[in-house]
Amino acid sequence: MDVELMIRVFPYFAEAAWTTVQISVLALALGLVMAALGSAARLSRWAGLRFLGTAYVSLFRGTPCLIQLFVLYFGGPQIGINLDPFVAGVIGLGVNIGAYMTESIRGAILAVARGQVEAARSLGIGRRQTMTHVVLPQAARLMIRPLGVNAVALIKGSALVSAISLVELTYTAQRYIGSTYKPFEMFAIAALFYMVVIYGALRLIAWLDRRYAID
Repeated sequence: MDVELMIRVFPYFAEAAWTTVQISVLALALGLVMAALGSAARLSRWAGLRFLGTAYVSLFRGTPCLIQLFVLYFGGPQIGINLDPFVAGVIGLGVNIGAYMTESIRGAILAVARGQVEAARSLGIGRRQTMTHVVLPQAARLMIRPLGVNAVALIKGSALVSAISLVELTYTAQRYIGSTYKPFEMFAIAALFYMVVIYGALRLIAWLDRRYAID
């Protein structure tokens, strides 16, 4: 193992790791917005909204994320949509993970005991107030674990954006392999940075789980 080489390229991988963190956080934020809209559509009383929510989940869960990134980044210019790799990566990853988180949020809402809703309605609380003041506060605690799993999967999946030339950890490793012919060392240091980022995310999720989650 060429330790000297690994030390020399360490700062460049640290910069790439920061890009990975940025794209993961922004994609997670977008995914949460999409998941909130998607779950609301899937639980709507309107058939049209339920159809749109189901179509969104089916489309983005049923096709590879890499293909979705290719369509967005390489196919976008054909219809006048020109995005730089970072923006395309955030949108592609965010919309994709949002489809998975839609089901996590919907499942948490449906897991709230029906008796809670019936008790609120019997007290004269309206449907909207029941959702916002009774169901969602309980469902939010049930969402922590599944959404945490999705967040970790998103960080790992961020490696896919290297395929659209975004300079993050995986792309940086591939670039240095081309000039050093040291694949083991380059991928080892990339894996180390991924482990650090994911460990930090896991610690945050564990703290939230201990503080708020319920069985």
